[in-house]
Amino acid sequence: MLAIRMRRVGSKKKPYFRVVVTEAKSARESSFVENLGTYNPRSKPAVVEINKERIEHWLKLGAQPSDSVRTLLAKHLTRDMSKPVEAPAQQ
Repeated sequence: MLAIRMRRVGSKKKPYFRVVVTEAKSARESSFVENLGTYNPRSKPAVVEINKERIEHWLKLGAQPSDSVRTLLAKHLTRDMSKPVEAPAQQ
């Protein structure tokens, strides 16, 4: 079974992650099938660069996202970043 999960590539106390497709039973730092993007939690705001088309492709093939990736997708990729966010009108 394939899993979509984060692979840590940052140095000590400076985390930086790649979102990868890998075999579910393999170790966190072992080989992977495809690199889908990156996540940098240390920048303000956090930088998330993920290929949505490839994520959808792997999900259709049955790959299961980890809890961390599922949360990352829900927080950062469900919003449309091209539209400006407007404050609600106050009365």
